Amino acid sequence: MPVSTIEKPRRELQLKVTGMHCASCAAAVQGAIEAKPGVRSASVSVIDGLATVLGENLHTETIVDAVRDRGYHAEPIIDRPAPAELRSEIELRQARQERLWRFRAIVGLGIWAPMALLHWTVSEVWVPWVMLIGSTIVLATAGAGFYRSAIAAALRRTTNMDTLIAIGATTAYVFSLVVFISGFIGRNLEQPLYFGEAAALLGIISLGHWLEARATAKAGSAVRELLHLQPDEAELVDEHGQVRTIPSAEVQPGDRMLVRPGARVPVDGTVVEGASDVDQAVVTGESVPVSKTCGDLVVAGSVNTTGRLVVEATVDGHHTTIARIAQLVQRAQSSKANIQRLADRVCAVFVPAVLMIALVTFLGWWIAGDLPKGVVATVTVLIISCPCALGLATPMAVMVATGAASRHGILVKSAVALELAGRARHVVFDKTGTLTAGQPTLSEIHPADQSVTEESMLRLAAAVEAPSEHPIGRAIVRAAQQRQLDIPVVSGFQAIPGEGVRGKVDGQLVEVRRSESMTCRVLVDGQEVGMMMVADALRDDAAKAVARLHDMGLKVTMLSGDRRAVAEAVGREVGLDPSEIEAEATPESKAELVANLPPGSVMIGDGINDAAALAEADLGIAMASATNIAIESADVVIPSDHVMAVPETIELARKTLSTIKQNLFFAFCYNVAAIPAAALGLLGPHGPLIAAIAMGASDITVIGNALRLKRHLASMLRH
Repeated sequence: MPVSTIEKPRRELQLKVTGMHCASCAAAVQGAIEAKPGVRSASVSVIDGLATVLGENLHTETIVDAVRDRGYHAEPIIDRPAPAELRSEIELRQARQERLWRFRAIVGLGIWAPMALLHWTVSEVWVPWVMLIGSTIVLATAGAGFYRSAIAAALRRTTNMDTLIAIGATTAYVFSLVVFISGFIGRNLEQPLYFGEAAALLGIISLGHWLEARATAKAGSAVRELLHLQPDEAELVDEHGQVRTIPSAEVQPGDRMLVRPGARVPVDGTVVEGASDVDQAVVTGESVPVSKTCGDLVVAGSVNTTGRLVVEATVDGHHTTIARIAQLVQRAQSSKANIQRLADRVCAVFVPAVLMIALVTFLGWWIAGDLPKGVVATVTVLIISCPCALGLATPMAVMVATGAASRHGILVKSAVALELAGRARHVVFDKTGTLTAGQPTLSEIHPADQSVTEESMLRLAAAVEAPSEHPIGRAIVRAAQQRQLDIPVVSGFQAIPGEGVRGKVDGQLVEVRRSESMTCRVLVDGQEVGMMMVADALRDDAAKAVARLHDMGLKVTMLSGDRRAVAEAVGREVGLDPSEIEAEATPESKAELVANLPPGSVMIGDGINDAAALAEADLGIAMASATNIAIESADVVIPSDHVMAVPETIELARKTLSTIKQNLFFAFCYNVAAIPAAALGLLGPHGPLIAAIAMGASDITVIGNALRLKRHLASMLRH
C-alpha cells in the first residue's frame, strides 16, 4: 500500500513484515531498521511477522523502504483493526503457514520413503533412474520455498538459514547427478548416490517446520482466544426501543446495546438500564460475577449472567478493552528480552560462519584425498548447523508466558519486563490502593466520656468534614450517612493544612484535628470530646501475597504516607516487620527511595499517585481497573483486586527465564557439538540424513520445552 510522504513524524511505528523465514531474516530486518536515523530500537518477530519501532521523528515511508530494500515486504499498521478482522488475519496467516509446510513435508517424505525402500531392497538398473526422478520432484516442490528464500537473500548480498539448506540439498543432488551421469556414459566413479538423502533432508526439515508451525499456533493462541471473547455482533436499541443487529466493530460511543442474559458485552460501556451479575474473568482473572446496576461500567467480553442490561457504549468497536489487551499481548509476544541479544548476535553471523566452515571441511577432505567423504561431510555441516533452535529459544517461551499471564488478567507489556520480573530481588509496595483497597473507612469511635455518644460526635464531625475532599473526611461523612444521621450545615469552614478542619456547627466551634495515637480527635469549643480511627481495609489476599514473596526469598518493603503508628499497624496485619516499613513518605521521597535501590527492584502501585516511583523502579507493576488497563508508567498491569498476582507474576517470570536459559543452553550445545562431528565425518555416509533428523529434533525439543512451560504455568496460575 502507498505511504504518504507528508505523514507527520511519529515516535512509534508498527509494521507487518512478510517474507521472513528464520531468525536471521528477522535479524536482517531489525538491522536495516535500526540503521535509519532517529530509530532508537526495533523489535522484529519472525513468529508473528510484526516489527515494532521506537525512536524520534520516525517516518513510515523511510522505515518501510529500509525493509523493502532488504527484500522483504512491509506494510504500516496505521489503525487498529476490528477484533474480528485481527482474529481472522491471525488465523489465516497461521493456517497458511501450517498448510504450506504440511504440503512440503508430505511431498518430500511421501516420495523419499518408497525411494529409500527401493534403494535398500531392489538392485535393478532402473532404481537409480527412479531415485533421480523422485529427488528432482522433491527439490522442485518441497525445495522450492527454500530456494526462493536463499536466492532472494543472495540477491540482497546476505544469507539466511534457507541458504544452508538449499546449498546442502543441491550439493548432495549435484554430486549424485555427476556420479549417475558418469556411470551412464561408461565412467563408473564407484561412489554412492545421495539422491535419497537430498530428498529426505528437505522432507524432514519441512516436517520439522510443519510441527513448529502447529506448536507456534498453539503457543500463541492467547491473542486469538482474547479476540474470540468479543462478540462479532451487537444488538443496538434505538430511541423507539427497536432492536437491530450490527457488527460490533461498527458500534460508536453513545450507542445503546442490549445485552441479554448469557450474552457477552460487545463494547465497553455504562449500564443505563437493568441490573445483573457480570462475570469479568476476561480482564480480572476472577470468575466470581460482580453485581452491576445503572451507572456501573462493564467491559467488552464480560458475560452477563442473569438479568437484562442496556449498556451505553463509551468507546467504538475497534478500541475496546479486549482489543487493547490483545494488542498489549501481541506486542509483548513480538518483543525481545535482553537475554536474546546474544542469540540474535550469533544468528546474524552464524550462517556466513557455517558456510566458511563447510568450505574448509570440503577443502580439507579434498586435500586429504577423499573427495566423496568431503562432499558428505560438507552437506552434513550445512544441514546440522542451522540455528533454528537458537532463533526459537526465547520467542517461544515469551509467547507462552505472556499468553498464560493474559488469561489470568496479568498483562506483561514486553519480554524485557518478563525478564526483569524473573530477576526480581526486592519488592516495594505502596500501601494505599495495593495492599489496601484504597478507600478509607471509619473503623473506631471513642467518645471521651459517657456524656458524649458515638452518634452525636459523628454527627458533628461529619458536618465539619462535609466540604472537605480529604479521604479521611470522606470516610467520616460516609459513616454518618450509613448510620442515617442528620448532618447539619457548617459555616465558616476552614481547612488547616497538615492538621485538619474547623467550622461552626449548631453555634459551636467544631474541629477535627490530627491525632498522634489515632487518626483524628474531635474538639467542640476547644474541648476534646473523643477520637476516631479511620483505616483503609486490607485486601483479602494481601497477607498471603506478602508471605508468598518472603517464601520466594524476596525482600519486601511497604511505603506509606501515613504516620508510622498507622503504617506499622497495617504492616503487622500483612506480616511485615517495622524495618520493612517506610512511613510518612511523599511521592517525591518514594521515587527517590526506589531509585536508590540495588538492581532487581520491583515497585507495585495503583498507577495514579505512584507514577514517578513506578518509572524509577527496574520494573513497575500497576494494579489497575479493567477500564484503565494500559497504564503507561508501568511495565506490568495486574487486576486491582488481586495482590497474589504479584508473586504469581514473579514466579511465572522465573520459570520462563529458566526455560529460556534451558533452550539457549541446548541450542548452543547442539551446534557446538554437532558441527565438529559433522566436519570430521563422524556421522558416516548417511550424515546428511542424520543431520536433517537431528536439526528437526533440536527444534522440536525447544518447542516441546516451551509447551511444557505452558502446561506448567496454566496449572500454577489455576491454583
